[in-house]
Parts: sequence; structure tokens; C-alpha cells
Amino acid sequence: MFFIQMSGFPGSGKSTLSREIAKKTGAIIVDHDIAKSALLHTIQDMPMDAKLAGKISYNIDWALIEFHLSQGHKVIFDSPCLYQVMVDRGIELSKKYKVKYKYVECRLHDFHEINYRLKNRERMVSQIQVVSSEEEFKYTVENSKKPTDYQCMVVDTGKPLDSYIDKVIDYING
Repeated sequence: MFFIQMSGFPGSGKSTLSREIAKKTGAIIVDHDIAKSALLHTIQDMPMDAKLAGKISYNIDWALIEFHLSQGHKVIFDSPCLYQVMVDRGIELSKKYKVKYKYVECRLHDFHEINYRLKNRERMVSQIQVVSSEEEFKYTVENSKKPTDYQCMVVDTGKPLDSYIDKVIDYING
């Protein structure tokens, strides 16, 4: 059993990789964008601060993750990992349910390719459509949070999925 914490800038390929891992392992994906988009659709006629919507949807995500881990399922959390509390919570739940903790960061260094992907994907209401500046992009990538006491895997998602999926599966199973 495992808990995989995905990380990476929006458009870097987290969801694509998560779906492929799930197909190969039978894991359940908890996708932050689904929870946040559902919440935003529900409250679209009510004023709510975007940060509050994010906080509520993360609480829903963690409740789902804990439920699935408690049922003995393998779980993938598909969300940018921008806050240390997310790493800490993932590690805490992995220890609580005695499952392997794995951290996979999707990295795509090409700012223009990220924007191309963001503009051309089927976008949920919670997802960004474009990155306004290369500085914002670099800052977010450089400041994502990683666990310090666990081996992390960084994947170059500018390459074809077939070129790295087996390595990711080996890392997860290791």
C-alpha cells in the first residue's frame, strides 16, 4: 500500500501521470481540482474568498484521502504541493495507516510549453488558464514543498510519458 503525493506546477502533467499510475496500480486518485471546482460551482452565486474555497476543498481532499487509506486503498493526491503543511499531513497519514509515502514532482522547465498546455486543456473552473509571467512560474516551481526525510522523484514531463512511467512505477514499488 502507498500514498503518493504529486507535485508540480499547473500544466506540468500531474493529472496525466496520476491517471497512468492509477491504471497500473489500481490506486484511487484524489484530485484537488475536482473538489475545488465542485465547491466553486456550488457557491457561484455567493460571495466567497478564493483562499477560503481552497482551504475548504483541501479539507475535503484530506478527509477523502484518510478515508481511502483507512479502507486499505492505495491513494494518489493530485495537487500542487505549495505548502509545508501538505507534506506534513501526507507523511502523518502515511505513518498512521502504515503505508509507504512517495513524492513525485512533475517538472516542465519550458514556460511557453506550460502556457500552451494550460491554454489548450479542458479547464475546470478552479484551474488557471495562463501564467502571467516567467518569474511567477520560476518562483512557484522553486518554492514547492518537498519532504526532507524521504526520497523524492522528479520527472521531466517534457518527455513522452512512455519514457518515464516504468521508472515512476519502480520508485513507487521500491
